[in-house]
Amino acid sequence: MSDREIVLMTDHSSTEGSRAALAAAVEFLTGRPPVLVDARHFLTDGSGRARVVDHAVRLEVPSEDLVVTPSILLVYEVQPPERRRFEPFQRLMTRHGTVSLGTDADAWRTATDKNLTTARFALHGIPHMETVTLTRPSVDAAAAAFDRLGRDVWARPALGTCGDDVRHITTYEQLFQALAHFADTGQDWLISRDARNFDAAGQRHQFRVSVLDGRAVQACEHVQARPDAPCNEAQGAACTPMPVDDLPVDLCELAVAATKAVGLRFGGVDLAVENGGAVFEVNVHPMLGAAHPAESVAVPYVEAHLAML
Repeated sequence: MSDREIVLMTDHSSTEGSRAALAAAVEFLTGRPPVLVDARHFLTDGSGRARVVDHAVRLEVPSEDLVVTPSILLVYEVQPPERRRFEPFQRLMTRHGTVSLGTDADAWRTATDKNLTTARFALHGIPHMETVTLTRPSVDAAAAAFDRLGRDVWARPALGTCGDDVRHITTYEQLFQALAHFADTGQDWLISRDARNFDAAGQRHQFRVSVLDGRAVQACEHVQARPDAPCNEAQGAACTPMPVDDLPVDLCELAVAATKAVGLRFGGVDLAVENGGAVFEVNVHPMLGAAHPAESVAVPYVEAHLAML
């Protein structure tokens, strides 16, 4: 394998489709496909090697007979539970000047750990639903937080993905079930006041706005028919791509501000417009599957990397 290639590094166990969208964008813009590398090789216990050769980082995967020095490193689809083990690799790539939007370990950590996210939102004045962090709480502590937030809350793990382990809680019985579940799985968790983000038809309703370098580049509307299920595409919510220009300007500005608050140049912001607007989270890797037009995110994302050369 020759040196100085565009490398697309993703978790190859992922089936969401972002890898294919990004690979197609690279080939569209450059006329050549990227070199595909499985990010799992470069976790702290992975089989990949990263060596500094002539002031650049050379990637080696002996089991795949792969040797490549990236001219650009596109990083995507690294799962939240694995991101801490990816940080040493990110810091190495940053230290040696690799062209990438995916090597800011501190920003990734802030966006991934919802405790850090909500703290950063509070610091920067980003509107969000009142939240209480629960780390191995007692029954009394969990009940007190539940009472404080009006007994209508959403529980979620501090490190989560795709709406997994997210649940709507309106009774003490549900709260104690969540308490037992998170204790059994050893997860820190949070509860947040319900945003009451219902549309005129009574369905859960929110937006995903993808932001790149201070500009909203894509918007999707999510509608969830099940009021107690997360308004998340992976949990059955309907997703409708829409032109960014169809969004209210203040909603786009809020998405940009939220992305900046966690320190990311690129991210997907989940937010609701109801009740004055509220941001739920900033996703490090918003999904780029078949339902999302490649020209709105994948192509600008690759173009941003090419502009850094």
